Amino acid sequence: MNWVSGVVLYILIWWLTLFAVLPIGTQAQESADVASGWRGAPVAPRLWRKVWITTLAACAIWALCYAVIVSGWIGFRDGYFALPK
Repeated sequence: MNWVSGVVLYILIWWLTLFAVLPIGTQAQESADVASGWRGAPVAPRLWRKVWITTLAACAIWALCYAVIVSGWIGFRDGYFALPK
């Protein structure tokens, strides 16, 4: 894997991990809007904390993906997933 593929893979993993981390620990507003019943944004979203958690989790996931790709455990050139010659 070259460095461009590594960066693209990391960005994709980070973005997906962000959406998995965002709902963790959020609490809705206690008083809803009278007209619509909408509670709005969370009380304390702690976005910077979630960005750091996302970054650490994405690094771990990327390292695992990198190890699998470089090791050749799953490959499309040889083995089960390879195209017929």
